[in-house]
Amino acid sequence: MKNLFIIFCSVALISCNQNSKKGIQSQDMESKASSKTDTSRTTEMVYFEGGTFTMGSSARTDFEKPAHQVTVDAFKIDKSPITVAEFAKFIEATAYITDAEKYGDAGVYNFNIQNWELKKGAYWLYPLGREFAKAEMTHPVTQVSWNDAQAYCKWANKRLPTEAEWEFAATNGGKSDLLYSWGNTLIQNDKYMANVWQGNSISASQGEDGFIYTSPIGYFGTTESGLTDMGGNVWNWCNDVFQLYPGNNMDYTVDELTKSMRGGSFFFDQSLEKSFTVTFRAPNTSETSLFNIGFRCASDID
Repeated sequence: MKNLFIIFCSVALISCNQNSKKGIQSQDMESKASSKTDTSRTTEMVYFEGGTFTMGSSARTDFEKPAHQVTVDAFKIDKSPITVAEFAKFIEATAYITDAEKYGDAGVYNFNIQNWELKKGAYWLYPLGREFAKAEMTHPVTQVSWNDAQAYCKWANKRLPTEAEWEFAATNGGKSDLLYSWGNTLIQNDKYMANVWQGNSISASQGEDGFIYTSPIGYFGTTESGLTDMGGNVWNWCNDVFQLYPGNNMDYTVDELTKSMRGGSFFFDQSLEKSFTVTFRAPNTSETSLFNIGFRCASDID
């Protein structure tokens, strides 16, 4: 299917871990990162009262079709993606071992060889590998699989948002018809509105938006609803098994281990600027860990 993009191409690469990686990487003191954890920030959540809205788009990519009516109940969703500091608290409290640590490697795009690779030793604290700097505590955590995100949410007494909830939040409670969560263009008044890939190829130079890789959460401001990073920076895992919308007759086989992602990231995508829109969606396998996938949590309203 021509609309599949480079991040999805990595699924087969990461999935090979299940057959080739049997050992479990031991948890060391460094992975707890307690000495550098920012304990001052608590996770803020934004309330949405729920309602019926138009989900998807009949005019964009194949997986977004067709536009259809969906109703969501009231819920809360994290203002921002979970940061490295917040994830470190979870690791310190639970001694949880992520999928990347179990397999001993994780997916990183190597710009020198212009290809994805399973980077030995890459995991949430060292998302590019051990020879690179640690992840910044105020940046979104990456190299977390859907399984890891689920474990964090359970520990936090929350859950992953559904795709419908994510899109409802990105569209200001279903009230906005803007292309992106912040407006209709990536650049406004000569300023980038999100941490995005610049250019139309994988070899395009980066940094015009201020960042080569991830950026601090909230750096580019908030949406009308008070959310940050609802486009660009890192992909957001959603709770759903990835499947076609009702009325979409594409040839696609549902796999219970393939989950949905939203929002796009700092890294190249074959759909280019379309990947940052409020309706764009992508599949990846539940054990996949990549240097540009993170998550945020949601919760029901009692």
